[in-house]
Amino acid sequence: MLKERVKSLLEEALAENGSLFLISLTVSADNQIKVVIDGDEGVSLNDCISVSRAVEGGLDREETDFSLEVTSPGATEPLVHQRQYNKNIGRKLNVKTASGETVEGNLTAIGEDGIELQWKQREPKPVGKGKRTVTVKKEIPFSDISGAKVIITF
Repeated sequence: MLKERVKSLLEEALAENGSLFLISLTVSADNQIKVVIDGDEGVSLNDCISVSRAVEGGLDREETDFSLEVTSPGATEPLVHQRQYNKNIGRKLNVKTASGETVEGNLTAIGEDGIELQWKQREPKPVGKGKRTVTVKKEIPFSDISGAKVIITF
């Protein structure tokens, strides 16, 4: 019952700020509520505070004792929502497909059905000795992505 109430409050809070969306909601047996949100332009501390206040204000501590944590996904967390790909265009991704293949490349485009990665690799020349550098593009449907992470470079 608590999870449904929190979910309803989250939907209202996120509707007020259309750029924010829910990544995950967990409620443990001892009423520890953890909410992970993300945004099309990222998530600020004020975004977390406003969502936290909206949820906490709609719950009664006299009725149910709870703890509430509202966070954004960490830099090393996998991308789980299609909207997360939009803000990562131009960044390098490591994508695991349902067939077990791992593809690393720059995210160059996002469509309704999937993403496009691009990378450079060395291939043998068609004629003669030696290798040449070619640009490879691969489209991966969202249905085929079993995991995707942003590769952070310094």
